[in-house]
Amino acid sequence: MKYVNAESIFPQELIEEIQKYTHGGIIYIPNPKGLHKKWGESSGSRKYLNDRNKEIREKYATGVSIDQLSDLFCLSSYSIKKIIYSKK
Repeated sequence: MKYVNAESIFPQELIEEIQKYTHGGIIYIPNPKGLHKKWGESSGSRKYLNDRNKEIREKYATGVSIDQLSDLFCLSSYSIKKIIYSKK
């Protein structure tokens, strides 16, 4: 989230109305409902993890052991099991 000067985006009448409630502070304006992105969607982290988990499941289905997957992906055996046995 970056700082934007209100004078550069709002009409003067709106700024004067907002100033009735706060003076010189920083205000957070949330996105409208339905436009909120889930964790990792903007950065690509979610896609990376989904792709990695898919690859783990595929390798397990072809006979790669949990211990081998653990070493290959630098994850604990417990984490590999959670990925393999999850519904997704």
